[in-house]
Amino acid sequence: MQRVYIEGMKQSLLIASTAICLALPATAQEEGEGDNGLSLMERGAQMFMEGIMREMEPALDDLRGMAEEMQPALRRFVDEMGPAFAELLGQIEDLSLYHPPEMLPNGDIIIRRKTPDEIEQQNEGDDIEI
Repeated sequence: MQRVYIEGMKQSLLIASTAICLALPATAQEEGEGDNGLSLMERGAQMFMEGIMREMEPALDDLRGMAEEMQPALRRFVDEMGPAFAELLGQIEDLSLYHPPEMLPNGDIIIRRKTPDEIEQQNEGDDIEI
């Protein structure tokens, strides 16, 4: 379940960064119609971005299709797990009071609560001397 969430986040991040990159060449063309006003560095960067976009276009089309296929499943996941996750976060209080999750040999996942001594040591380590 966590793998699906991470993969969804990776794809969302890739889609967002791609959208930003798609907007860059169009903006550069509007600002400097033709080559007037663009330095050699700016023109080189523009040509570089255009080349990358041409190379990435097939992969982006595939990614767009995959995102459209996954969207209903991700929506169902959020609809089903969202309330349960919110309830769980309401019970946890402060995540710094717990150790990182551990997976046992039988596949169980446990999250141990820190002892009062561990919490005190952690709080002492947070002080910053100036």
